[in-house]
Amino acid sequence: MSCRELVELVTDYLLGELDPAEHARFEAHLEECEGCRIYVDQMRRTVSVVGALHEDDVAPEARAALLGVFRDWKRG
Repeated sequence: MSCRELVELVTDYLLGELDPAEHARFEAHLEECEGCRIYVDQMRRTVSVVGALHEDDVAPEARAALLGVFRDWKRG
């Protein structure tokens, strides 16, 4: 498995949705690739932190700025 393939599958991996063969390939790549191990760890931490946030935790100014960025991104 390449690093690019791993990045494409990381969400399914974290959700436990990979089939057994793909899961084994994913794990084998992690054993060999320190960069991907770091990436998966960062994704785990991000999901944990973001999952703990509530809409009220974000300042109105920050929310407006983020929504503006997302609107512009969709247009681009």
